Amino acid sequence: MSVRLYVGNLPNAFDVKELEALFNGVGEGIRFKPVNDRDTGVCRGFGFANVDDPKLAEALIAQLNGQAFGGQALRIEISERRESRHPSQGRDDRRPSTPAANGSRKAADKVVHADTVEANAPDPRWAGELAKLKNLLANQTVGV
Repeated sequence: MSVRLYVGNLPNAFDVKELEALFNGVGEGIRFKPVNDRDTGVCRGFGFANVDDPKLAEALIAQLNGQAFGGQALRIEISERRESRHPSQGRDDRRPSTPAANGSRKAADKVVHADTVEANAPDPRWAGELAKLKNLLANQTVGV
């Protein structure tokens, strides 16, 4: 049975081949896939490695967890599969409860956009928030 490992604290820019070479120094048959940002395509700082042998997975954790890679200490641990989580455990309990997490959302000032947009106009989806920020900045007093 394959063991899935979480590999975190990766540097912003790194070579996947370099990381795979580090893994292959521990043993063969380790497959790594970084998690990339949808918009930029850049690694989000973590990924997952699949290892066929549980003993090899333990050896990988023992040898590389905390080891420096690209100026940062790697964090390697066994990944918990989403299917094994209870629905109430899906949310991180360390975070404070928010109305959105409870299923009730605070009514927001929604701005309906027009089909024509001026060249220098802000994105209409954020116009309400932008107006609030402008008011906050205008009402601030500068302490000398």
